[in-house]
Amino acid sequence: MTRICKNCNFENQDNYDYCAKCGTPLVEGLSPKTFIVYKNVETTINKKFLIISYLITIIFSFGGFVIDLIAKHTSMGFFSFFGFFMPFFLLQAKDNRIKKHGVVQLLLSFIGFLLFIRTLPL
Repeated sequence: MTRICKNCNFENQDNYDYCAKCGTPLVEGLSPKTFIVYKNVETTINKKFLIISYLITIIFSFGGFVIDLIAKHTSMGFFSFFGFFMPFFLLQAKDNRIKKHGVVQLLLSFIGFLLFIRTLPL
């Protein structure tokens, strides 16, 4: 048997003493409980983390291109492929502001990788 709240008509489980939706007592003689409502506080983005993530992305993305320019005919150019790891990590964040930085870094990685591909011999 369910208990129906007289205040909001919500169906509660029979072992509930208070309404799960509005907090109104379901049993006579109980006083209403005081509820503390926590507001969803907007989190701040750690700017140091973002700067470091951009540096890592740029070093890895354009590193393969630079290494290939300095030392011709080496297999170290694949280094630029690792520039994609940080943007994909940021794209998995729940915060949309961090995802935007992930998209920007992904574009930087793609540009660095394209530059590396252009230096490959045909």
